[in-house]
Amino acid sequence: MTTGSLTHIAFIMDGNRRWAKQRGLPIAMGHKKGAETLIDIAKAVKNLGVKYMTVYAFSTENWQREKSEVDALMNLLRHYLDTSFKELQENDVRILFIGERYMLAPDIIEKMQKIENETADNKSVTLCVALSYGSRQEIVTATRRIAEQVKAGIMNVDDISMQTVTDNLYTKDIPDPDLLIRTSGEMRISNYLLWQSAYTEFYFSKTFWPDFSEVELKQIITEYKDRERRYGKS
Repeated sequence: MTTGSLTHIAFIMDGNRRWAKQRGLPIAMGHKKGAETLIDIAKAVKNLGVKYMTVYAFSTENWQREKSEVDALMNLLRHYLDTSFKELQENDVRILFIGERYMLAPDIIEKMQKIENETADNKSVTLCVALSYGSRQEIVTATRRIAEQVKAGIMNVDDISMQTVTDNLYTKDIPDPDLLIRTSGEMRISNYLLWQSAYTEFYFSKTFWPDFSEVELKQIITEYKDRERRYGKS
């Protein structure tokens, strides 16, 4: 039995649109408030001493939403890459992005790379942003990388192991999440960190992401620390 260890929290930041609709606001306002909550929770995670935080910001499936909403999200992303992410940088937060970058606009890719470079030496907490991300696609990409290595004679088929797959994922340098929190009351993981979450503990909050707070996060962590993590051993 293992209890109390908490190195990595993953979040599915769900409920921005419903939060806005409940208030009669444009959907873009829900995403704006959700982005502000992300900054607040990232700072809270840092203050709690958790070393890794991964957030599901935009999935590969989200590209299928209305063009106006996607465009608004991308413009909001540009804004936060230029402003609020700098606030995190000043708070010693290392920022990484995972996902299918080629699907994003060149200027956004450039901003992402710049932030990764500028925060590379920060050590208090690593914020991993899953952007244009889908876990099945990630596994397909990892499989292709492994196949290329076999084809090039770098490794043999018999050498392929679970660690080989892990080492070829976008998250290869990040420990698996101990705890995954999804907000808004939905009880599914939506193609997010499927490989990495094999033994992750889950918590489903009814709170919409824009209203999620440090107080609730602390309550969830307290409950998590009372759980027994057996990893299939008993």
